[in-house]
Amino acid sequence: MLDIETFDNLRGGNAVYKALAHPLAAEKLAELANRLTALGPVAVYDPERIFAPLRALAPDFPVEGVYVHDTLALGELRGGATTRPLTELPGANTRIVLIAAFDAHRLAARIKPFAPAGAEIVTLDAVRLPDSILTNPRRYLDPLNFATNFVFFRDDDRMATRLVTANYWTGYGAKSVRLWCRLFDAAGGPIAEFEHAIPDHAGTIAIGSDAIRRRFNLGPFTGQLFIHAIGVAGHDVVKYALDTFARDGHGSLSCTHDANAWPSERFAGLPAPREDERVILWLQNSHAVPIPAGAVSLDRMGAETPVALSAEIPPFATRAIDVVEHLPELRWPAQIEIRAGRHMVRPRYEVECANRTRIAHVNVERADLKPDPSLKSLSPLLGRGFLLPFPILPRRDFRTVALPTPMAHTQATIPLRLDIFALDGTLLVQKSYGALRRDHASAIDIDELLGADALPEGGHGELVYDFSQGGEADGWLHGLFRYELRDGSHAAETSFGAHMFNTIMTWKNEPQSYAGPPPGLSTRLFLDLGTEARPSFCVLTYPASARWHAFSDTHLVLHDAEGQVIAEEPLAIACSGSAMVEPWRIFTSEALSRAEGGYVLIRDATCRLFGYHGKRSGSAFSFDHMFGF
Repeated sequence: MLDIETFDNLRGGNAVYKALAHPLAAEKLAELANRLTALGPVAVYDPERIFAPLRALAPDFPVEGVYVHDTLALGELRGGATTRPLTELPGANTRIVLIAAFDAHRLAARIKPFAPAGAEIVTLDAVRLPDSILTNPRRYLDPLNFATNFVFFRDDDRMATRLVTANYWTGYGAKSVRLWCRLFDAAGGPIAEFEHAIPDHAGTIAIGSDAIRRRFNLGPFTGQLFIHAIGVAGHDVVKYALDTFARDGHGSLSCTHDANAWPSERFAGLPAPREDERVILWLQNSHAVPIPAGAVSLDRMGAETPVALSAEIPPFATRAIDVVEHLPELRWPAQIEIRAGRHMVRPRYEVECANRTRIAHVNVERADLKPDPSLKSLSPLLGRGFLLPFPILPRRDFRTVALPTPMAHTQATIPLRLDIFALDGTLLVQKSYGALRRDHASAIDIDELLGADALPEGGHGELVYDFSQGGEADGWLHGLFRYELRDGSHAAETSFGAHMFNTIMTWKNEPQSYAGPPPGLSTRLFLDLGTEARPSFCVLTYPASARWHAFSDTHLVLHDAEGQVIAEEPLAIACSGSAMVEPWRIFTSEALSRAEGGYVLIRDATCRLFGYHGKRSGSAFSFDHMFGF
């Protein structure tokens, strides 16, 4: 496993990791490693605990010793070496001292008198990104300097991809934002590099694979696009929606959320195939060092018998893994755990069925969570506590299936109940499923719970903790939700986790809010408008853990491609209810014409809504959870 720290819920993202893993920094790290190797064993001064991730993400070079000034850190193992006192540095048998720190000119001056006679001192400032692509050159490890993300990107004779988001940074005062992009092919080689300027307004940002292919005269490719946003404010995360669609008319269409910029030890929520399906896991190396053979493995969730992938994956390469070749007996609704060793950001997977494909993403499996006994005795003021809402699409046309998914290393059980609500918030069904085991294969088919005439226009379900039959929980309740057209022609699936929703009382960091601490709950969701050929839609749910406003005060704000407001329509959703939003039916044709290439911002200052979005194209459709900013 890579010895790197990426993200935790208390401190957020680790800028050191991004500073070392950036493709441009990786090129300079390779040059630095070559130089250090040529000069012989290197004495490393590690004042900020950077040497271990440096060792993991840089080519190998000989190390004489690792030195620290903190007496409490003596004897630690860092990057394969045991730390020594800095007082021993003068006696080091080396011609070069590496200070494993950025903005380190003062540190270099301070330790120079303690360096071995004649030794050269270098710092990690040698691998800094150019100031021209830094948001804050004065403080290198400012997280805003590393607003980056990866995108699964494909363009061939059959499929194309399109990334879309908005310049949400301008709302925080950012000016002259631009994107630095590098496209890698399947082998990990860079095949295109460009900058994408963004006007100073809250307009649409769109990058299409077909446009890049034409611009750079590229052949077919399947790889990944690295994006670095420069000049940002407020957010150090690049959020986006990604459409993957068929260009040959066979009807495939998918949308997925952003890639989650942080590599994880494990991912979960990968479904096993049905007999008529092929499930392809797209593994994409997020680093400039190879993924060694055997470093990544697949396991049936809860089996603890992982099967290692035998082939090395080169730097930044993309590898298609047919899961049945590694777990040949596994079938839906069993699920697969990916032991990724922190080598990649959230992977995509592709399900092939009847000459159509659909793409979805797995989710991060938490290593830091343990069962929390206090969840069994939450204050009644918190009502139903954690809720995981998911739409039930109109049942005349769609079948909805829910698959609870373990999402923490220590999660042995899922004590579960399902509540089903009509569009108007009426509770129709409560069904307890007991304490599902980690290795369960229990998909919940909504058809089996509702009569044939129930919810013809749709509604939503909420997975809720239920300890009546035992079990333990950690607050990280997740599920995968599959939607199938009743004629079997197409399907989509999405996954997400539970939160507390819309209660004025709080528990730890719940309920969460898009802006400010609770109970200042609000909604700001992004819905790409789509096109006449692929119009967008979304389902908004109004989940409430406890009593809240009887109706939402929601506003659908139509923007054009330059971020100008074209029209606004109100929407009132009943508490515990839901609503289908189809911009092409809500706004006038004149407003939609003026807003071409734009988006709908879904705002509510009274409650937090949860949404899932998608597009339609003939008999095909896509569906995934929405993002806000």
